[in-house]
Amino acid sequence: MHLDVQDLRNFYYRSALGRAAQKSVRDAMLTLWPEAQGQTVVGFGFAVPLLRPYLADARRVVGLMPGPQGVMPWPAGMPNVSVLCEETLWPIETGHADKLILLHGLETSENPTALLEECCRVLGPGGKALFIVPNRAGLWSRSDRTPFGYGRPYTLSQLEAQLRRHHFLPERHVTTLFQPPSHRRFWRKTAPFWERAGRSLPLAIAGGVLIVEATKRVHAPTNGLKEAVRRPFEVLDGLGKPVAGRNPVR
Repeated sequence: MHLDVQDLRNFYYRSALGRAAQKSVRDAMLTLWPEAQGQTVVGFGFAVPLLRPYLADARRVVGLMPGPQGVMPWPAGMPNVSVLCEETLWPIETGHADKLILLHGLETSENPTALLEECCRVLGPGGKALFIVPNRAGLWSRSDRTPFGYGRPYTLSQLEAQLRRHHFLPERHVTTLFQPPSHRRFWRKTAPFWERAGRSLPLAIAGGVLIVEATKRVHAPTNGLKEAVRRPFEVLDGLGKPVAGRNPVR
């Protein structure tokens, strides 16, 4: 079940909790992908809050928003880069994306298998994707006051297993959103402390969001060398076979 784009916009841009969550997730993303010089960056779901750092240097930035969610123009005051699309049929040519970011896309999808196949299609060889999902062990997936309380939360092993089944190779992961999902002023003022504490004590505090970086796997071709080696001694074919009309050597 996709959330409405108006609810997502209100959370990330018009609430203190949403702005804090946006900063925490974006900072964690930038530790993995500090730049995208000359690359094509695609976001799906409601990934536009994370795309702004790449607007200046990327070759192209596209924010894809699924039809059941709805679309809004973004970024404000600049040429629009957001596009309304079918959840599993994107207006991106095959192999044209260098970086792909999913936020509120995978966990809310009604057809995650087809969605991951579309992710694999648009990525070029060696392309990388960031899958950002609610952490099943965190507090954020247990509260419906934020967008992370909707859809299917994941454990790290569940997410990585699903990615491997769809031609992705998980490489790195981080956890973020250690602050409680509360709008109360005390928790908002202490949010930086919780984020620092969570990064230093990962076993004591479960972050609300998992971020997994995965690379598109490119399979070796099934013909060519493999087929040529299947019969490596064709030049010797016929040796040892009798030839009609020829007497054996005595």
